[in-house]
Amino acid sequence: MSARALIVLTAIPFVVILVFLFVPYLSRQPWTPLRIAGAVIAIAGYSLVATARVQLGKSFAVTPQAKELVTHGFYSRIRNPMYVFVDVTIFGLILAVNLPWLLLFLVVWIGLQARQAGKEAEALQEKFGQTYLEYRKQTWF
Repeated sequence: MSARALIVLTAIPFVVILVFLFVPYLSRQPWTPLRIAGAVIAIAGYSLVATARVQLGKSFAVTPQAKELVTHGFYSRIRNPMYVFVDVTIFGLILAVNLPWLLLFLVVWIGLQARQAGKEAEALQEKFGQTYLEYRKQTWF
C-alpha cells in the first residue's frame, strides 16, 4: 500500500474523533446504548474497510479500471467488500451521531455504489471474460 493510502486510512478516524469531541451538538449528547452500538459498528466497519483496501493493493482505483482480478481475502466471498463495509461504517456513524434522517443519504449512497459496481463489473468482464464470470458465480455483490 502506498504512503498516501496509509495516510488517508489513518487520517479519517482521526478527523471523525475530532468531530465527535469538538462539534457542540455531538459532544453534548449523552452516550446512549444506541450511540455506543453505532460507534462500535462504525469502528468495526472501518477496520474492515481498511483491511479490504489493503487486500485490494495496487488494483484500487477511483474510476472503473481492470488492473487485476483480486480474488483473495474478503474478495473471495464479496466482489465489492469496500462498498459493503463503507456502508456498515456509515450506518454505524448515523447511529452514533443520532441523526436517523441521514439514513436517506445512506439509501442514495448505496444506489450510487451499485451503479459504480456495475461499471466496474463491465470493465472486469471485458478484460477477464469467462474467468470473471466464474468469479461472479462464487461471490456476492
